[in-house]
Amino acid sequence: MAVRTLITAVLSAYAFFLVMRHNMHMFQLNGYKNDEHINWIKKNIRQQWLLGFGFLLGILRILLPWTLLDVLIWLTLLLEILVYRAMRHLHTKKKLVYTGRVKRMIATIAVLTAAAAAIVFLLFGIAPMSGVLLILVSVQWFLNLAANLINHPIEAGIDRYYINDARRRLKERPDLKIIGVTGSYGKTSVKFYLQTLLQGRYNVLVTPGNFNTPLGVTRTIREYLKPSHEIFICEMGARHVGDIKEVCDIARPDYGIITSVGPQHLETFLSMENIQKTKFELADALQEGGKLFLNGDNEYIQEKAAEYSNKIFYYSEKQGEGYCAKDVSVSQFGTEFTIEAPSGERERFQMKLIGAHNVINVAGAIAVANTLGIPLRDLRVPVRRIQPVEHRMQMKEHGLVTIIDDAYNSNPVGSRAAVETLALFEGIRILITPGMVELGGQERDYNYKFGTYAADCCDYILLVGKKHTEPIREGALSKGFPEEKCLVYDRLEEAVSHAYAIKGEGHKYILLENDLPDNY
Repeated sequence: MAVRTLITAVLSAYAFFLVMRHNMHMFQLNGYKNDEHINWIKKNIRQQWLLGFGFLLGILRILLPWTLLDVLIWLTLLLEILVYRAMRHLHTKKKLVYTGRVKRMIATIAVLTAAAAAIVFLLFGIAPMSGVLLILVSVQWFLNLAANLINHPIEAGIDRYYINDARRRLKERPDLKIIGVTGSYGKTSVKFYLQTLLQGRYNVLVTPGNFNTPLGVTRTIREYLKPSHEIFICEMGARHVGDIKEVCDIARPDYGIITSVGPQHLETFLSMENIQKTKFELADALQEGGKLFLNGDNEYIQEKAAEYSNKIFYYSEKQGEGYCAKDVSVSQFGTEFTIEAPSGERERFQMKLIGAHNVINVAGAIAVANTLGIPLRDLRVPVRRIQPVEHRMQMKEHGLVTIIDDAYNSNPVGSRAAVETLALFEGIRILITPGMVELGGQERDYNYKFGTYAADCCDYILLVGKKHTEPIREGALSKGFPEEKCLVYDRLEEAVSHAYAIKGEGHKYILLENDLPDNY
């Protein structure tokens, strides 16, 4: 029995590492939030059925110490090793980052697992250990939830220390102008557009990448803020009510930009009212005399804006108020438009960005830059210098194929704008998408509508993963789109390979619309 248990222990150690690592990766992608991870477990319960089988087999082995059950345990562990090694290679879009928090959670899980094994061994000896070891591997599916609860006081204390230090550093810089940027979509683009427009006159710091959480903003302040910086552009993300307020409590903004309010993350916000309320937490946090810049074309923003009329600057294309974009001209080579400021100043702008939907975001950046003292005429050259943000309608030339990379994320407004932009190009127009997620109970309806829009704009629709894309396919076919040109693939690479292999005359334009993270 000792030899059999030793074999089980060796296999269990390797299986434990692989299973724990995979589930820690998913937990990190779910934002270290127990409630979101529990929802993920419910949705993906079939994906890790082998652990459930191992748990039941482990209980059976404790009750019946048969050699045959030990052999079955070894086969189960070997299968888990093979499956989770394969899953490790599949889930590589964003690798597990071994942050200090992750390392502390791993240490807690290891201690809990070792303690459980030791207690059983001391109380009952070696006889049940094969079953116990298999059970301890199986519970790694949700043991990170327990570790997160145990570690919460430590993590809260560490976070508090760093956040207070960031607040102190900002308090020592009363001269620093802080611009908060939030929105359901468009906030990252506006952040970088504004940086381009301001950096010719000011020394500007922006939150890098998607450092838009309290700890991301804290890290930016502690690691990147220098005495020479004059303006800090702070992107503020949210998935729950109160998230924007939490960021604003660290970086108290003088200016605020709300780019949009829409059903992004509706699954966690639960209602559009909650999303609306959360985005306007930025407006509530503005310093005395602060200025609020709002997308006047967004109906949810207009609805809420009446409460803040004393400090608003609108930017708009459709409403004709505030900083108004007019005479928009779009082609596959770029976009031209005129901005009329509230002062009556007018200027014609040209930019490389494709698509009319980009005009409103650039107009917002122009509105802020002009309010900060830069005349419209002096913004013409910076606007021409604006580059697409990575994975947001970014064009990449590959010989006779142009990739339009809009894979960062997707939303009902942006996805429609993306396929309508694709329709501007002359050639073979191919859409590749896994669909939209986190839209709550309306997810199916939004994806169905996306399919109807895509049918009018694309020559081929290549869908990635049947789980989220069936409504898109139904929507496209309802518009009479050819079934043989609306295909479903398991992996993105397969869809891209098919797109390259499509025969036909003319240049190929491949739109990559959204790319779901590994936990989807």
